[in-house]
Amino acid sequence: MRSICFYFQVHQPFRLRTYRFFDIGKNHNYYNDYENEFIARRVADKCYLPMNKLLLDLINEYGSSFKVSFSISGTALDQFEKYTPDVLDSFKQLAGTGCVEFLAETYSHSLSALKSKKEFFTQINEQSKKIEALFGQKPKTFRNTELIYSDEIGAMIAEMGFDTMLTEGAKHVLGWKSPNYMYCNAINPKLKLLLKNFQLSDDIAFRFSQQSWNEWPLTTEKFVDWLNAIDAKQEVVNLFMDYETFGEHQWKETGIFEFMKALPKMVFSKSNYTFNTPAELSKKLQPVSAIYVPHPISWADEERDLTAWLGNELQDEAFDNLYSIEEKVNNCDDEQILKDWRYLQTSDHFYYMCTKWFSDGDVHKYFNPYGTPYEAFINYMNVLSDFKIRVDKNTNTVNKTEKKSSPQIAKPEIKKTVRKKSPLRKKFKSYKFDDIIYLSNSNVKKLFKDVDAKTIAYALKDLDRTLKDKILSNLCKRVLKKYKSIELELPKIKKSETLKSRTLIEKGIKKL
Repeated sequence: MRSICFYFQVHQPFRLRTYRFFDIGKNHNYYNDYENEFIARRVADKCYLPMNKLLLDLINEYGSSFKVSFSISGTALDQFEKYTPDVLDSFKQLAGTGCVEFLAETYSHSLSALKSKKEFFTQINEQSKKIEALFGQKPKTFRNTELIYSDEIGAMIAEMGFDTMLTEGAKHVLGWKSPNYMYCNAINPKLKLLLKNFQLSDDIAFRFSQQSWNEWPLTTEKFVDWLNAIDAKQEVVNLFMDYETFGEHQWKETGIFEFMKALPKMVFSKSNYTFNTPAELSKKLQPVSAIYVPHPISWADEERDLTAWLGNELQDEAFDNLYSIEEKVNNCDDEQILKDWRYLQTSDHFYYMCTKWFSDGDVHKYFNPYGTPYEAFINYMNVLSDFKIRVDKNTNTVNKTEKKSSPQIAKPEIKKTVRKKSPLRKKFKSYKFDDIIYLSNSNVKKLFKDVDAKTIAYALKDLDRTLKDKILSNLCKRVLKKYKSIELELPKIKKSETLKSRTLIEKGIKKL
């Protein structure tokens, strides 16, 4: 018997109010409470409540034969508690059936996996605890924000003890391989991977009401025929999508609810598929091979990469500025500061700054409450400026309190004080390649602007992960594309070639 795995993403961000320059230092209320409540209620009535009832009816009708899975961000759960407790009750009803699996993800639907392992782990633990407290399940499967995945992210998830992770079945990763198998992480094969079948998933999520589509209208008979046409050796079809597909993106009038209501009956009567959760499939299936994903992928846009959130200078500037204060925030003892820190990490804020107005432009416009990406950037940076002031004040207060409470120890007299300079301000006779870690992102961009991809690839071989990520994140798309093609040759490269390339780049540091 082959399997169908339904997974639904449930997420709502805390949208920011219009926050002007003159509010900085005076007003610490960042959120558009009216809009957040209005949208939460609207989506609850159009999607969450009717769809939860439909799924509950299907489970009552078919018992344990019909199963689905959800990931719900911590920010969505916070909004359910604050604005729509009836939605939370309906999810609890689904949890009580034993036919629904709740997955772990980052609490604030953040991009922390790309920047801070500590913050990444903290958010996963917080969201997992909330899921267990509300629904009585300890998550066994992990799903990262927007299905973002790489070999290194997968290894971190395996380190946390998860058995399985979901990600995108991207064409440029799989090549000729099919997404309809269980795979595993390339670094730690203990982590199993379920890959989204984006063709069939998007037929429901995006093309269902598209009358220009040559397969419109989509019926359950047609969809099951497509399932049956898949090679019988292929084990699982993963249908991953936003839960807001039902009723919000695809309106009730399109027939989307009737389609979902009729689908299980058609599957049971006309095919040999069963419905399973990711945790069940983890026990049932063994990986056919590892997949190699050296650079992060996602389920967003045609490129299936990170450019929806980190594809331009506005996004990079806001992202780097936010995480530059992580250490200070972790030293704060103000609960509201810590809550704001989580909410400001939500990936939606960076998504609103996207300047991709090409193949996926309409999608980005639909979800964007701002007139332009530049408005989104300015508004976010104004909020962040005020947040930094609050963080500084709190850390100064904490430090003063600690000094008062600690015993005073007589300090020896020092005749001469030598002021330490940062490593790159010293007048070194020469600079080491590792000193790049101290450079600003703009200087890293300047340093590598005229360096060819081959030299960069050779220099980055066996490099510390943190430094390597910093360099790669500051390369232009053209060079990065060439780098990826050369990367496969690196195991054959001699150490002398690596040192030669690094020496060449070291000469450029002094010119900055």
